[in-house]
Amino acid sequence: MATTEKQPNQKVEQRVGLLALGRATFDVAFAEERFATVLSALDAAPISLVGPRELLFDGDAARTAIEELKAQTIDRLLIAQITFTDAAVTVEAAKALGVPISIWAVPEPRRGSRLRLNAFCGLNLASHALGINRTAFSWAYGDAPDVDVMHLLSDRGRTTKRFGTAPTLDANDEAEAEASAITERLRAKRIARLGPHPDGFDTCRYGPAALDALAGVSVDEYEISDLFDRANALPETAEAPLKAQLDSGVGALDSVDGDELARSLRLKLALDAMRSDHGYDAFAIRCWPETFTEYGGAVCGPVSLMGGARVPCACEADIYGALTQLILQDVADAPVFLADMVDVDTNDNSVVVWHCGQAPLDMAAPNNDVTATIHTNRKMPLLMEFTLKPGRVTLMRISQAHGQTQMILSSGTVLDRPMSFTGTSGVITFDTDAQAWMEGVFDSGLEHHMALAYGDHRDALMRVAAALDLRVLEL
Repeated sequence: MATTEKQPNQKVEQRVGLLALGRATFDVAFAEERFATVLSALDAAPISLVGPRELLFDGDAARTAIEELKAQTIDRLLIAQITFTDAAVTVEAAKALGVPISIWAVPEPRRGSRLRLNAFCGLNLASHALGINRTAFSWAYGDAPDVDVMHLLSDRGRTTKRFGTAPTLDANDEAEAEASAITERLRAKRIARLGPHPDGFDTCRYGPAALDALAGVSVDEYEISDLFDRANALPETAEAPLKAQLDSGVGALDSVDGDELARSLRLKLALDAMRSDHGYDAFAIRCWPETFTEYGGAVCGPVSLMGGARVPCACEADIYGALTQLILQDVADAPVFLADMVDVDTNDNSVVVWHCGQAPLDMAAPNNDVTATIHTNRKMPLLMEFTLKPGRVTLMRISQAHGQTQMILSSGTVLDRPMSFTGTSGVITFDTDAQAWMEGVFDSGLEHHMALAYGDHRDALMRVAAALDLRVLEL
């Protein structure tokens, strides 16, 4: 690998090791372009930059670079988060190098096209993983002209642990009784986990004993292949009635590959059968890569339909995401959407929530038709595409960040905006300003999934938190 270091006669304030992380399933050409702007800003700073001046698109390349950096003397590690990646390499680098860490993630324009980088979500995963590994870090999310490089490469903006407090509630016997009823209903819930969470997704870890102690929810664990086997065993054309049902409400179904669409819809039927056979209330599904690489159809569209039927499904086998959905769904008495946070614009004071194409269909904006589409990276159907309808929303997560279970809440308004990215997405202005909200995300170590429901449900959720003996952190 080519490396770089400024000449000895230049003023050097610190030696900074560089790891630039990317994933080849995103827009590589655009990633290279964005990385070039980061490099230019770093070259202009009074630092000595050590390490490969190239994007590292796989774990082997990143680990080779970490070994090279171990042989150097560096004062700080800078991770350039150019696209989404899981947090495995970030945690390995932190442990191997033992120096302060900074992370710079780059934004991308909201143009109604695919998420070309999704770097914010990568930073979100890294934040949580570093938090549970007791590693503070400084960070920046912005374009090169807007980032103070020397502030980033210092401890002045370092994350600090942020925890909630016991909720303070007004006396209300009826509301308290309803919160108790919700927690009692929760103790009868059952979740099926279909496959383990992907490597590097510490955000999706769970412990059965801790889950049982918290909420009394039980989990049955299956391999993702068990779902595929059920789908493959269905009679030929079993999915035809479901396709006919969707024809009236989902546009462009005939524009996607018919065989792959059929395979996707059969996953919905297989989930229905598992629920019928075993009485499951929610699913946590290892949704990639095997649904694409081994089975041949996306589970995103089926997840949308299950959510609309109030059987929430958490992608990436996120058990606490499924738990979160069950709680919010009961409180709101409405379908919920488990979303990623993928962009923050502090100038516009807005945040984009998104997922591949799995929000419940009744969340679609009234002037925005629901359209069938394909997964932007894996190129298979079925995904639902639409923008979220305007209105007040509550977002919530039962979080395990920093090793402490708490409820994290946000509230705001979905704006009437054009589609930001393909799939299902909405633009939210939170009740706090976007910069403060973003700082809260990284200080709290919040996981990358939050459940969204329409309406303001903060008071009811705080009472549920009290019944579960949880602290509440509002962002």
